[in-house]
Order: sequence, then C-alpha cells, then structure tokens
Amino acid sequence: MNKPNQNSSLIQKLWKTNAAALALSTVLLGACTNNLERESAVPENNVTTEEVADNTNKLIGKTVTVRSQPIRKIAPSTFTISDRQFFGSEPILVVNATGKPFTFPTDPNTPIQVTGEVRKFVLADIERDFDLDLQQDLYVEYENKPAIIAQSMALAPKPGEITTDPKQYYGKRLAVTGEVENIAGVNSFTLDEDKLLGGQDLLVLHTKPQPKVTEDEKVAVTGVLRQFVVADLEREYNLTWDLDLKRKLEAEYSNKPVLVADEVYPSAIPQ
Repeated sequence: MNKPNQNSSLIQKLWKTNAAALALSTVLLGACTNNLERESAVPENNVTTEEVADNTNKLIGKTVTVRSQPIRKIAPSTFTISDRQFFGSEPILVVNATGKPFTFPTDPNTPIQVTGEVRKFVLADIERDFDLDLQQDLYVEYENKPAIIAQSMALAPKPGEITTDPKQYYGKRLAVTGEVENIAGVNSFTLDEDKLLGGQDLLVLHTKPQPKVTEDEKVAVTGVLRQFVVADLEREYNLTWDLDLKRKLEAEYSNKPVLVADEVYPSAIPQ
C-alpha cells in the first residue's frame, strides 16, 4: 500500500504533466487558429494557365486564381491569357462574367489576375448561363477548350511599376505581389521593390482588420490605387489611426500612390 506522501507526490506529478499538456495544446490550438485565419483569405486554387490547360478535367467546376500575361482581346467581354515563361503554353480564354467592364492593359507586359470557374467553353451554354451575346465566328477555335469564367479581375503590375508611373493605375483595382517591408502600424506596410531600377516601394493601407503580416513575407494584396491625401482617405474610409503614424505617413507619402487594400494574403503566385 502506498504511503500518503507517495500518493501526494504522484498526484503532483500527474497534475504537472496534465497542466503542461494543456498549455501545449492551447499554444498549438492558437497557432492552428491563426493559420486557419490566414488560409481562409487565400484564393481556393492558385494555379498557372498551363495547369488549367493540362489538367482541365481535374479543375472543371472549381474556382481558381491565375496571374498571367494578356495575349489577345477578342471582344469587350472576352480575351486570352497565357504563361509566356512556359514555351508553347496554350492560351486560355477568359470570359468576363462580373457584369462590369474590364480595361484590357495597353502594356502587354502587365499581368492580369483572374479568379473564376474553370469550364469547357461551349458557346451556347456560356451565352445562356451568363446572359451574353457572343459573335459565334470569333470562338470556333475555343469551342470545347478550357476557359475561365471570371468572377473578379485585376491588373497585376509590380510595386515599382506602380510607383514609377502611378497615373495609369489610379482608380483601378490591382492585384500586387511583393515582400512586406517597413510595417508602420496595424494598418500599413510597404511592398518592397528590388527588381525595377529606380522603382520605389509601394505603400499599402488596409482599412479593415487583416491577418498580421511579417517583414520579408511574400504576400498578395488586392485593392484600389489612390493618391495619399489624408483628408480624402479619412472621409471615404472612416479611418481611425494613431496621430503620430498619420503625421509620419503624410510627411513621407503625401500625394504619392497608396494601395487601399481589401484583401491581404500569403502569395502562392510567382512574381
């Protein structure tokens, strides 16, 4: 029979073991929760147009996000994209089903980010399902081939391209990838530009709670490019920010471009 002090020692050991396990599980649960929050913001499938062409049957009916080069505008609501880094990559038809016009980039080197459902293009079905009137002879070569029915689209220039010539992007929805640098507060950070000679980092301002970012993390940011005018931003986005931070940003970025973000998530799309 165990002595009382032995029982007490055993109980203490068991309590310490359980407490340690509980603490560890709490840490792991917190980490999992943070990871789930970050993952929930990531588009369902980040893929290349080559993958859409080669694995069409696996992707049919799924929502994907591609970041690719514009190839040819076919009609106001349709154009093709392709991954030029993959030799011989087959162009993919994009059908604009957003209900809003999309301005095809004048610079063919400016990528486009497209999110939408992968389908096989059948003209009659697409016209019926999305209330479109497409000119039949323009789509003969795309019949029964893979297409992306776009739910959202955005120009996807590099940070330095935006800061070098922001006028062409003001007021437009953009999807920009880059490395996080200079986290100025809970609402702002910059995207690093180290690839374009003379290019400057791009200020990002998010107006609603976002997953935390860390320096040097590669992220994708979607939003609208604005001029940094404090009075306009405060009025339109109901910002509440630290007074010192506001003064610091205004001194450094007044009238310079700022990407007002609605989504920030870890990037799985190569720049």
